[in-house]
Amino acid sequence: MFDARLRPIIDPPLNRAGRELAALGVSANLLTLIGLCIGLAAAVVIGMGAFGWGLALILLNRLFDGLDGAVARARKPTDFGGYLDIVADFAFYVSVPVGFGFAASENLPYALVLVATFVVTGVSFLAFAVIAKERGEQTSAHGQKSFFYSTGIAEGGETIAAFIAMCILPWAFPAIATGFAILCIVTVLQRTLLAARSFR
Repeated sequence: MFDARLRPIIDPPLNRAGRELAALGVSANLLTLIGLCIGLAAAVVIGMGAFGWGLALILLNRLFDGLDGAVARARKPTDFGGYLDIVADFAFYVSVPVGFGFAASENLPYALVLVATFVVTGVSFLAFAVIAKERGEQTSAHGQKSFFYSTGIAEGGETIAAFIAMCILPWAFPAIATGFAILCIVTVLQRTLLAARSFR
């Protein structure tokens, strides 16, 4: 929901850094893999109860996620790069709730529900993207992407905001996870209604 509004703010500095990294020969795919490792490390330290370190690694992961796209735009985006980016993103998204599930046994049911709603949201996102691409539809609301990026209430910005809140208020994880799971379900319903109108 907020991603498209954030683009005009975050894209200019990211694009400048991306051009500089590309000029140095840095690969976008390498940045994606480094970011994935950092994101998985965040889940591990969260599972150990180190929520402050988890927060720092989450933010660092997002920096790398922004830089890999900027480098790709400065060079030439590839289909494999787009594939790798979306796989890394969803691996990161589901790993963080798992970390909280390991951090405290009472978190586990809520973590499982949140992961399940992430999966369904991801499936709706990717299914929409595949069909939209087959139909030749395009959008630039989220910047240059290698796939059709359909909007929704629960997007990347909202997910990271929820993760930050979980790290700052780990005792509130059940409530935050429940609230965000509801947003994910609403997003799936919203995207399904949009698909029903768009794909007749």
